[in-house]
Amino acid sequence: MFRNIPKNVFVLGFVSFFNDVASEMIYPIVPIFLTSVLGAPVAVVGLIEGIAEATASVTKFLSGYISDKVQKRKVFVTGGYGLSSVSKLLIGVATSWYFVLFARFIDRLGKGVRTSARDSLLLQNATPKNKGFIFGFHRAMDSAGAVLGPLIALLLLSLLEDNMRLIFLLAFIPSFIGVILLIIFVKEKRVEVQKGEKIKLRWRGLNPKFQLFFVISMIFALGNSSDAFLILRAKELGLTTTLVVLTYVLYNISQTIFATPAGHFADKIGARKVYAMGLIIFAFVYFVFGILNNPFWIWIIFPFYGLYIAFTDGISKAYISEFITHKESGTYFGIYQTGVAICGFLASFLAGILWSEFGPPSTFFFGSIMAVLALIILVYGKIARGI
Repeated sequence: MFRNIPKNVFVLGFVSFFNDVASEMIYPIVPIFLTSVLGAPVAVVGLIEGIAEATASVTKFLSGYISDKVQKRKVFVTGGYGLSSVSKLLIGVATSWYFVLFARFIDRLGKGVRTSARDSLLLQNATPKNKGFIFGFHRAMDSAGAVLGPLIALLLLSLLEDNMRLIFLLAFIPSFIGVILLIIFVKEKRVEVQKGEKIKLRWRGLNPKFQLFFVISMIFALGNSSDAFLILRAKELGLTTTLVVLTYVLYNISQTIFATPAGHFADKIGARKVYAMGLIIFAFVYFVFGILNNPFWIWIIFPFYGLYIAFTDGISKAYISEFITHKESGTYFGIYQTGVAICGFLASFLAGILWSEFGPPSTFFFGSIMAVLALIILVYGKIARGI
C-alpha cells in the first residue's frame, strides 16, 4: 500500500512532518515566554493568537483562489513554509510582545499561503481510487510531527534549563529541512491556463454538493472549540502540566496511527460514511468530557479523540475532491478551510463564555450537540439530495 504513494505526496508528507515538529516545539511554550520572560499580560496572549489565526483564515481563501488563477501550486507552498520557518527565528530574538505578534503573524500568514495550494498539489497526485489514502497519509505525517515536537520541547526545557529563546532558534532547523526537501524533490505538473476561464465565486455558482457539505461542516465547526479547552479540562481534573502534555501526545499518536488506514477505508466505502463516523466519535468524546470527574479516564478518552481527527480531517478533503476539478481545487479548499477557521474562532469564543457562565461541562455538551446536528443533516442530505 505504501509503495504506491506518489513521490510528491511522500515528500510533502515529510515536509509537513518537519514543519510540525518545529511548530509543536514552540507552541506550548510561547504563552509562557510571553508572560514570564517578556512580561505580557494574559490578555495579550489571546490577542496575538486571535490576530494570527484570523490572518491564516483569510489568506487560505485568497492564496487558493490566486493559485487557481495562475495554475501554480509549488511557489505558494514553498513561500508559505518559508515564512513559517523564518518566524521561529523572529520569536527567538524578540524583546517585546509586539515583535512576537509580528512573528506569529508571519507564521500564520505562511500557513494561510500554503494550505490550499498544498492540498491542490496533493490532489494533483491522487487518483479517484486513492484520494482518501493520500490525504490520510499526509494527515498522519502531520500528526507524527505533532507527537515528536512537544516531547523534544520537554526534553530541551530540561537540558537547557528553561532557555526558551534557544529552543525557538533550534526549532528553525527542522522547519528549514522541510523547506529544502520541498524545493529539491517536489516537482509540479505543468497545467495550461485557459484564457477567459473564470472561477465561480458566487454561492449559487458553487457545486450543490459542496454547498451542503460546507453548511454541515460549518455547523459542526461552531461546536468544535479549541483543543485548549480539552487541555484545561484535563488540568482542572487534577493532571500536572507534564501529564497534560503527555495526554496531548497520546492524542497525536492516535491520529498518526489511524489517519492513513481511515483514508484507505474511505476509498473503499466512501468518504461521506467515514466522515459521519468521525462526527459520532466527536459527539461521544465531548459528551464524556462533560461528565468526567475522574482524571484516569483522560488517558483513555484523549487517544479516542485522535480517532475523530483521523476520520474527518483528511477525509473531508477527500470528500470535497470527489466533486471538484483540480483547476478549481485551490478556491474550493480555500473557501472550506476559511469557513471552518472562522467558525472555529467563534466556537472557541462561545466555549469560553459557556465555561465561565455555566461551568466546563456546558462547553462540551454544546460541542456534542452540534456534532449530532451536523450528523443528522449529513444523513438527511444523503436521502433528500443524494450527496
